[in-house]
Amino acid sequence: MFVAMRSLALLAGLFCLLALPAVADTPMTRLRVEVKNHNGKPIERASVVVRFVQGRSIAKFGKNVITNWEMRTNQEGVARIPSIPQGQIRIQVIAKGYQTFGKTFDVDEEEKTIEIRLNPPQPQYSSHQ
Repeated sequence: MFVAMRSLALLAGLFCLLALPAVADTPMTRLRVEVKNHNGKPIERASVVVRFVQGRSIAKFGKNVITNWEMRTNQEGVARIPSIPQGQIRIQVIAKGYQTFGKTFDVDEEEKTIEIRLNPPQPQYSSHQ
């Protein structure tokens, strides 16, 4: 009887170990950010900051997951972000000669492309002559 209970406990432990990766797998998204000007031309070397805001996070399962990225666009105006947990993300884009862009997006697919159009700067006004 002792051997049977021990075998049963061993099988239960093995089942738990096999089921753990299924629980710990959080849906991830590979993100591609395309930055263009108001005429649709790509903007090279724009700073793209992506921050995971909320949603399903793998961090609570004990894994260390990066949730902030800072990178620059390539010659085609594209920045590729490694896998990020699905949920809400905030994207900020800064490029010389353009208005700063910032917006929150929902990501819930395996791969997502977000196109961002930057506007030229607004003229500055002064009450002083």
